[in-house]
Amino acid sequence: MQNKSPLSVLIHDQAAHYGAREALLFRNDKTGIWEPISWNEFSLNVRKVSNALLELGVEAQENVAVFAQNMPQSLFVDFGAYGIRAVTVPFYATSSEMQVKYIVSDASIRYVFVGEQYQYDTAYRVLKLSHQLSKLIIFDPTVEKDSQDQVSLYFHEFLKLGESFRHQAEVDSRTADYDQDDLANILYTSGTTGLSKGVMMTHRMYRAALAAHEHAIPLSDKDVIMDFLPFTHVFERAWSYLCLATGCTLAVNQHPAEILRSMQEVHPTCMCAVPRFWEKVYAGVQERIATSSPIQRKLLLDALKVGKAYNVDYKMRGLVPPVALKMQYLFYEKTVIALLLKNLGLENHNFFPTAGATIPPVVEEFIHSAGIMMLAGYGLTESTATVSCDRYNQRMTIGSVGRVLEGVQVKFGDNNEVLLKGDTITKGYYRKAEVTERSIDQDGWFHTGDAGYMKDGELYLTDRIKDLFKTSNGKYIAPQMLESKLVVDRYIDQIVIVADQRKFVSALIIPDYKLLEELAVQHNVPFSNREELCASPEIVRFVMYRIDTLQQEFAHYEQVKRITLLPEPLSMERGELTDTLKVKRPVLYSNYAAQIEKMYEE
Repeated sequence: MQNKSPLSVLIHDQAAHYGAREALLFRNDKTGIWEPISWNEFSLNVRKVSNALLELGVEAQENVAVFAQNMPQSLFVDFGAYGIRAVTVPFYATSSEMQVKYIVSDASIRYVFVGEQYQYDTAYRVLKLSHQLSKLIIFDPTVEKDSQDQVSLYFHEFLKLGESFRHQAEVDSRTADYDQDDLANILYTSGTTGLSKGVMMTHRMYRAALAAHEHAIPLSDKDVIMDFLPFTHVFERAWSYLCLATGCTLAVNQHPAEILRSMQEVHPTCMCAVPRFWEKVYAGVQERIATSSPIQRKLLLDALKVGKAYNVDYKMRGLVPPVALKMQYLFYEKTVIALLLKNLGLENHNFFPTAGATIPPVVEEFIHSAGIMMLAGYGLTESTATVSCDRYNQRMTIGSVGRVLEGVQVKFGDNNEVLLKGDTITKGYYRKAEVTERSIDQDGWFHTGDAGYMKDGELYLTDRIKDLFKTSNGKYIAPQMLESKLVVDRYIDQIVIVADQRKFVSALIIPDYKLLEELAVQHNVPFSNREELCASPEIVRFVMYRIDTLQQEFAHYEQVKRITLLPEPLSMERGELTDTLKVKRPVLYSNYAAQIEKMYEE
C-alpha cells in the first residue's frame, strides 16, 4: 500500500513503518557485493543532509545541484533537501563543462554534489570561473581533489556538519511550512535542437502522479526494483519515488554498462526502461536463435510461437486461452522460456514499464511472447513522466501507449496534437516566460508536440509533429515510424532517416560491426578496417536488401532508397547524442554532410 506522506517526510515515515528492512541496495566496488541500506539508515542520512544543508546556509527554495551517476547519496541529498524546502537540480553524469556552466548560471546554484572523478574535474573547472558556484561536495571518497581546491568537501565531511542535529528545530519548522506548490526539482531537458530548458517540478505534481499510479500497476512492497535509467531522467526519478512510497527495495545500478551483470546478481522483479534496452535484448535472442543448433532453434521458435498465441492473442486481449494452448505454454514457460529469463536475471519478473521512444511492434510482441509483462507508456518531463500506460488488468494492444492516467486530461488540437491538463502537468519553464507561453496556451493546455488519437480507450501516437519531414516532392515522412521498423534488424544497431527537403528518403546506419565482420569473412569480402567494411558494395547491398524486406508495408515515397553505413557509433562527445541517447539530428546531419550529399548524387 502506498504511503501518502509528502516527499519532505516520506523516508522518515517509511522508516517508522519498515525499520531495519532493506530500502536500498548498492554494489560495493571493492568487494563486488551488493550491500543493503535499511530504511532506518536511509532516514538517518536524510536528516543529516537536511541539517548539513542548513549549516551551509541553504535557503528555502534555493537550488542545489547533483552531478552524479545513480548513487544512494543522490537520494539522500534529494530527500534531505525536500526536508528544508530546498530544490534539487540533477545533472546528467555525462554533462559537459559547457552544460554544467549553463545550468549553474541559469539556476543560480551555489552548491553542487558530484559523484566520481569526471564530475568533480568538470565541476571544479566551472567553480574556478564562476562567481556563483562556491563549493563542491564529493560522493566518492577516492576522488582526487585539485591541489588548489581549498573549498570542496567529501560527502562524509559534509554529513559531519549535520551529525549534531543542532538545526533540527529549523528543519522541523521548514517541513511544517511545506507547500504543495513549492518547487521540488528543476529538470533540464536534454535538448535535441537547442539549449536546455528547466522544467519546473512541484511537490503537487509528484503527489498527483504517485496517487494516480496506485491502482494502475501491480506494485507492492515485495518488489525488488533495479534502477537503470539515470535519476536525472524524469522516468526513473518519478518511478523511484513511486517505488519508495510503496515500500519496495531499490537496487541502485551505478554504471549503465553493468546493467546485465546487475540484473543477474539482483534478480529484480521490476525495472523501468527505454525501448532501446529491449531492442538489445531482442537482437541478442535473435542472434542466439540464428547461431543455435537446428534442435535448439526449433525449441526456441516454438516456445515464442506458443508464447505469442497465449500471451498476445489471448491474455493481452482479456480472453481465456484454450486448455491445450495453456498446457503447451506452461511446458515452455518452465523450460525454454525459464532458461531464457534466467540468463537475463529476470526469473522473478513482475512487470516492466517502458517508455521514452517508439517501441518497435515486433520487439513489444517478442517481450510479451517471452512472458514478460511490458507495460508500454507515454509521457514527458513536463507531465511528471506518465500520461498514459498499459493496465495489467485491462486489454493491452501492441502499438498503443496504454490508457490515460487518472487525473490527466487529454484532448487533440491542430494536426491531432496531444494537449494535456492536470495536476501532474508543469506550470512552465524556469525563468523562461516566452518559452512557457509558447508551450501552454491561454486555456491552460500544454502542447506536447506529439500527434495521436484514441481508439477503444487506448492512446496511440502517430508521429512527432516537429519531426515530420517534407520531401522536395511535397510528401510528408514520419522518420521515427520508419526507424522503429528498421532498427529491429539484427545487422542494424541504429538508423537515422534523412528526408527533409530531399527528393527521396535515405538513411545513415550504425551497423552491428561484429555481425558484419563475420558475414564478410564468411563470404570472402575483403576488408582491413571498419571503413573498408562499411564502404564495401557487397556489404551495403546486403544491408539494403534486408531493409527492402522490412519496408514493404510503407508507401513507395516513404521507403529508404539509399544508405550509408557509418564506421563508428554516434557520439555524445561529438554532440550527436543527448544525455538520454536521443539523436541530435541537426548535429548528425552537419557532421556527415558530405556522406549525405553523396547519397543524392545522380
